[in-house]
Amino acid sequence: MFKRFFSVLLSALLLCTTMGTALADVPNTAEDKLAAIETTLYGEAQTGALLDRINRLERDYGVSTETASGMMDRINVLYDTTYDNSASPSMITQMNALEWAISHSVSMDSMQNRVTAMENNVNGKVSEGTFKERIESLATFAFGSKTIPLSQTNIPANTLTKIALVTPVNAKNLKAGDVIKYQAAEDIVENGMLLFTKGAGGEGVVTKVTQAKNFGRNAEIEIDFKTLTAVDGREINMTLGEESKKSMEQVGLAAGASLAGMAILGPVGIITGVFVNGKNIDLPEGTELYIQTKADETIYAIPTTE
Repeated sequence: MFKRFFSVLLSALLLCTTMGTALADVPNTAEDKLAAIETTLYGEAQTGALLDRINRLERDYGVSTETASGMMDRINVLYDTTYDNSASPSMITQMNALEWAISHSVSMDSMQNRVTAMENNVNGKVSEGTFKERIESLATFAFGSKTIPLSQTNIPANTLTKIALVTPVNAKNLKAGDVIKYQAAEDIVENGMLLFTKGAGGEGVVTKVTQAKNFGRNAEIEIDFKTLTAVDGREINMTLGEESKKSMEQVGLAAGASLAGMAILGPVGIITGVFVNGKNIDLPEGTELYIQTKADETIYAIPTTE
C-alpha cells in the first residue's frame, strides 16, 4: 500500500533535472565580478568607484595584488582567491571547512557574518585583523594549524544526499520559473571524506505546474533541482534518479509514509471510490527528500573519521 502511495507521489511530484554546469557561471564584466565577491563577503554589492571598492576588498581580505597589471587583473586575483580551487583551496572552501569543524553545519550567510559568529562562539568576542588573519586564527583553534586540512577527492556519480526544502512546494502557489531553495539535511561522507555539509545550499527551478482539477486530476509539479554546493563551493549537478526514488520509498515504508501523507493523503473528498477533487501537492518548508549526484566530480573535501 505504501509502495503504491510513493509511486503516486513520485509521478505527481515529477522531479526532472537537466544537465547544468558544475561550477557557477563566471561573471564577465569587472562590475559583475566585483559585485559577486562583495555579495559573498559582505552580503550585498557595495557602491562607489570601482577602484575604492577594489582597495577595500584587498585591505579586508589581506590579499596583495601588487603584481597585477591593471584593474581587471586585480579583480581577477580577488575573484580567484574567493572561488577558485585549482591552485589551492579558495576562501569559500576554507570557510566551509572551518564552520563545519566548529559547528558541524554551514550557513548561507555572508563570510563577514560567518567569521564573526565563529569568533563569538570560540572566543566570546570579535577579533581584529584581515579575513586571512582571522581565518588562520580560527583554523589554529579548529585544526591545530593555520593550514586547513583539505584534500582533493572524487564525488562518485549517484551519491545520495538527503535535502530539506527551504522553499515550500505547493502547486497552488507556484508557477514555471519560480526558484526552489533547499539545503543538505545532513553531512554526506564517503570513504572518510566530507563531501557535502549539513546546511549546504542548493537551488532548483520549477519547470512546469499543473493544478489539481475535479474528477481526480491530480496536481503535478516538475522541478529541476539543478545543483547542490559541495564543501569546496563547487555547484554539483543533482538529479532525482532511481537511487533517490528507492531511498524515499524505503523511508516512507519505515516512517509510515509521512511524505506521501503530506502530498497525497490530504483532505480529499471520496464518494463511492471516486475522487471528487484532484489531489494538491503541498510540501512545507523542512520536507525531506533524496536527490543524487549526476556524474563523478573532483572537489576539495575534509578528511574526517565520522
